[in-house]
Amino acid sequence: MHFVIMGCGRVGASLAKALDANGHSVAVVDRDPDAFLKLGRDFSGSTITGVGFDRETLSQAKTAEAFAFAAVSSGDNSNILAARVARETFGVSNVAARIYDPDRAQVFERLGIPTVPTVRWTAEQVMRKIIPQGSITEYREPSGKLVLAEVHLDAGWVARPIKEIESRTKARVAYVTRLSEGIVAHDDLLLQDGDLVHLMAPVDRLGEIERILDQPVRTVEEEE
Repeated sequence: MHFVIMGCGRVGASLAKALDANGHSVAVVDRDPDAFLKLGRDFSGSTITGVGFDRETLSQAKTAEAFAFAAVSSGDNSNILAARVARETFGVSNVAARIYDPDRAQVFERLGIPTVPTVRWTAEQVMRKIIPQGSITEYREPSGKLVLAEVHLDAGWVARPIKEIESRTKARVAYVTRLSEGIVAHDDLLLQDGDLVHLMAPVDRLGEIERILDQPVRTVEEEE
């Protein structure tokens, strides 16, 4: 798959190198050509010097062919503008924008642009926004047998209650992140589009849980 990354700071470079190492096509955009030195000699993707929300620059990066677009420069306005251009002009479905101001993050998420405030921003979290499958381990208890993980859910789980997730996965949902705010989970809490679900589960069952939640609910019901 092809990915476009705007911003070649520490997060952008880490993300680009990770995607490149996994065999994906990657184009990195930055206005400072020296920033590309962070990518190292082994990086096989392309680099484009220019403004990340400029249409000509994004065309050079083959944004129209991109599976996902990540705007991770140091400017909130530039990131949001670039993400919106990528989605609205070039038709990229999977976009993510780095945001320093958490109040702005809530506003932009309501516009359909997934964001994460910078205090929680890592290359791994950007990866989750643009390739939303599987899980991300957030905490492992001392024995190593249990993990707290952010898990991806198929869109078919939206409007389903937390208790149904717990019943089908035999795992405990700890909390839900909604518009960058944490919500303590309870049985009757209904999932909304864009919610991030964090659950506690045995390490050896995490793969099984990922498989269950990555499927539409009806498919899970049919298998049962």
